Amino acid sequence: MLIGELLRVAWKAVTAHKLRSFLTLLGVIIGVMTVVAVVAVITGLNNYVATKIFTLSPDVYVVTRWGIITSHEGFLEALKRKPIKKPDYDQVVRLARLAEKIGAQSGTLQLVKYANHRLSDVQIQGTTANMSEIRNLDLESGRFFTEMENEHRALVAVIGSDVREELFPRVDPIGRTLAIGGISFEIIGLLMKQGSVLGQSQDNVAYIPRETLCKVWGANRQLGIYVQAKGGVPGVPASMDEIRTIFRAIRHTDPKAPDPVVFVNADAVQVVWKAITAAAFALLVFISGISLVVGAIVIANIMLVSVIERTKEIGLRLAVGARKRDVLFQFLLEAGLLALGGGCLGVFFGWLIALCVDAFTPLPTLVTPGLIVSGLVLATLTGVIAGVFPAIKASRLTPIEALRYE
Repeated sequence: MLIGELLRVAWKAVTAHKLRSFLTLLGVIIGVMTVVAVVAVITGLNNYVATKIFTLSPDVYVVTRWGIITSHEGFLEALKRKPIKKPDYDQVVRLARLAEKIGAQSGTLQLVKYANHRLSDVQIQGTTANMSEIRNLDLESGRFFTEMENEHRALVAVIGSDVREELFPRVDPIGRTLAIGGISFEIIGLLMKQGSVLGQSQDNVAYIPRETLCKVWGANRQLGIYVQAKGGVPGVPASMDEIRTIFRAIRHTDPKAPDPVVFVNADAVQVVWKAITAAAFALLVFISGISLVVGAIVIANIMLVSVIERTKEIGLRLAVGARKRDVLFQFLLEAGLLALGGGCLGVFFGWLIALCVDAFTPLPTLVTPGLIVSGLVLATLTGVIAGVFPAIKASRLTPIEALRYE
């Protein structure tokens, strides 16, 4: 038989009992739907982390006390490290030779007011002037403060779009004065809108000179040191080694003791995040796999019933010249088409769930063409594998016995 004829016969057999076919495919539908929805969420989160959560350039890293804590032991280890203070930063600036730029940042939360408008829990980031370049802070208008303004503790601020929308809904904020924690600051710049990360706004922020922050809210503040390595990405390991050596020297760290600071960069965040999502992905795919196995068993069972119901038909086909492999391919096609239909429904419902998650929760999702094709291929393979035994059984029937079957 020609492949077209086989497809026509297989399609007719699949659509002959629509309700039975649909009920047979529930396991495949649920399995594929779960896989598509889970992979869409994890892919969306991975893409979001890469582009939104940690936006440092590849040649920039942060020297910090805390680092990325993933366990209770890591937290206890971080507590043993001394906070990084202004004298440490000054020593790093003086001694580092493999750094293109070195900046510092501290933070606090404050109430911000303008006229009758107020906004609570605004992130006030006190930074050195070069942090706008190190962190790639894009301005919509105005300017960032200078190092001279930082050294002279100028009362100037660069605000995020949330602060602008809440406090200055219909006026240009540049040149106006707002109160941060009761202290008046002149607005000199407006940051580009960054959006939200997992429901957390990145625009509810104001940048001020770090020396001003220390003057107003206390000088004894720990900070993070941002380092841009000399020589780009290839220079990062050597720069880290230099900073590590500097801190071990100024902290008088024992040669056998762990480092007094840790480093965080974009690659480190990606590695930790992918380890977390890989574990979640493996668990959920395992659960989805159970649905697919159940679906495969049901398909195999229905195909065996179909072989029994159509024994005389099989015998007639064999008697008029159909080859055993034609019968084998016919039943494999029926199983594959059956599962492909379930895969299409599963992909559709999984895509629908991903859209709902993206629309009604902070979790971003991403459904790619590759994911859709993978879902359909997975469903079809499940059906074909489930149909192997019934197809072999059908192909081994003898024409005489099959025609005599009642």
